[in-house]
Amino acid sequence: MSLVGVITGASSGIGQALTVQLSNSYSTLYICGRKLKSLQLTKDMCSASKAEIIPILLDLNDKVSIKKAAVEIAEKDSKIHLLVNNAGQSQRSLVKDTSEEVEAMIMQINYFGQVQLTKLLLPALQKAGNSRILITSSIVGKFGYPLRSTYSASKHALHGFFESLRFEEKKNGIFVQFLVIGRVQTNVSVNALTAEGETYGKMDKGQAGGISAEACAKKIEAALQSNRKEVLIGGKELLMVKFKKYLPFLFYKIAEKESNHV
Repeated sequence: MSLVGVITGASSGIGQALTVQLSNSYSTLYICGRKLKSLQLTKDMCSASKAEIIPILLDLNDKVSIKKAAVEIAEKDSKIHLLVNNAGQSQRSLVKDTSEEVEAMIMQINYFGQVQLTKLLLPALQKAGNSRILITSSIVGKFGYPLRSTYSASKHALHGFFESLRFEEKKNGIFVQFLVIGRVQTNVSVNALTAEGETYGKMDKGQAGGISAEACAKKIEAALQSNRKEVLIGGKELLMVKFKKYLPFLFYKIAEKESNHV
């Protein structure tokens, strides 16, 4: 069976590693990102596989770009078996300092843009049958955390929207799976936005100590073989999700301690 997949945020990090990982099991992968040169690098990394890797320019902060990318993909393939909503924009700023423009940008990239792309590709996912939508969420999609207010809100919004979609599209053979990801060694903190929209430019200490993007990609591929609606990926920081659910007093103690340092 010829499998067709779409991966956003494929220029680097988890998206790039996942493209390489899935290139051995998918016939065609549409890799989406803002920079063609970076997408070409990802494509070159898959040269040993037999998969057709097709770079697609996509800026989730631009509604016209989203529609153009979706049309380009749909014109090439009428059936899509996998959509990985992986692209995202993180944040490092206090609520009191964060501009409305920065908040709007984060919500557009992390929520509205992903919703728009998914809705545009939904007919192709329905036509394929037995298809899957992967949502790259975060542990802060399960709780709030200092310096992550709008980022956390956008991930919470994804859970609400795509869980609703899961119920609606089950009859059409579409399965929605959440990837609740902790610390991974990518540039997510380096590229995070500050209160005024500047690049944070620093690697978080916790991020630097996280699992590799390649290890994360392997866990995602394993998750694709399961029917688990939510999969946690990361290291000991995943305990915070368990603490919030089963030992909330401990979660709040740890989070409040962290907030004293910002």
